[in-house]
Amino acid sequence: GKSARESLEEQGLWEEFKLKYPFNPIKFQDPRLYVAGEQMTNDADLAYFGVISIGTPPQSFTVIFDTGSSNLWVPSVYCNSAACENHRRFSPGHSSTFRNAGRSLSIQYGTGSMTGFMGYDTVGVGGISVQNQMFGLSQTEAPFMAHMKADGILGLAYPRLAASQATPVFDNMMNQHLVDQDIFSVYLSKNSAAGSVVTFGGIDPNHYQGSIAWIPLSSELYWQITVDSVTVNGQIVACSGGCQAIVDTGTSNIVGPQGDIDRIAGAVGSYSANGDSPYYGCRTGLQRSNSNLWILGDVFIRQYYSIFNRAQNMVGLALAR
Repeated sequence: GKSARESLEEQGLWEEFKLKYPFNPIKFQDPRLYVAGEQMTNDADLAYFGVISIGTPPQSFTVIFDTGSSNLWVPSVYCNSAACENHRRFSPGHSSTFRNAGRSLSIQYGTGSMTGFMGYDTVGVGGISVQNQMFGLSQTEAPFMAHMKADGILGLAYPRLAASQATPVFDNMMNQHLVDQDIFSVYLSKNSAAGSVVTFGGIDPNHYQGSIAWIPLSSELYWQITVDSVTVNGQIVACSGGCQAIVDTGTSNIVGPQGDIDRIAGAVGSYSANGDSPYYGCRTGLQRSNSNLWILGDVFIRQYYSIFNRAQNMVGLALAR
């Protein structure tokens, strides 16, 4: 779908917006600093989302399938923020299977926060019906969410990242024996084409070619792996001696330490790592951060079919078709 950035550019508001809400990949700070909130990022280039249902009878929502977070949440009828006014809102009173969990929820964004409360209900994802899924119902949302096409987020990272002790959706799929294998895989289409898909319980051979490289996780919080190096034309330009990276469908770019990103940008002939080229309209897809943890976002995942293996705690990567 169209990203928030594209919508803002069409309205001539992007330059003003990016100054007011600068990108801040805050969710990837040291997890020992977490108190109760699950950290999320403001990324205006997000463009991949799908439809789920919640409740009986089902109420439909678009969500970002985010391997960089672990909670499911959607707007609720109790939310009056601008971001809720132009999105679909869940009504507990219209679901016969809804139960209030009696817990509050607060998710910190780089530019504000989402607050609400937790509930249980039936969640439908890709033809799979998950019973008693704990999810968040927003009561307030950060202003930038008003420009997102998706209503909410469906997190696919590990349980210990989840706020309010919620069991993630895929964990419930595994626990309720709803998937053939404890695996899900992601194919992201290029150039705004249709066909992007999250496959729960298996791997779709139509979306990759060649062999799958299996990489063991170095930490079971995000989908975190060890990267050996970054090379351009055979020369190591970044991550010399190895670095840590997470494979994250919920971030659009490749994000890394400032010096490394600048070296990659220079090696591929870009004079502006973070900005857009005013002459060619190009975007590098590279983004600086002040963290040593790299984020391999949608720019990377478009090139590599990504398999997330909970049974063996590995990530599989294969050249996307």
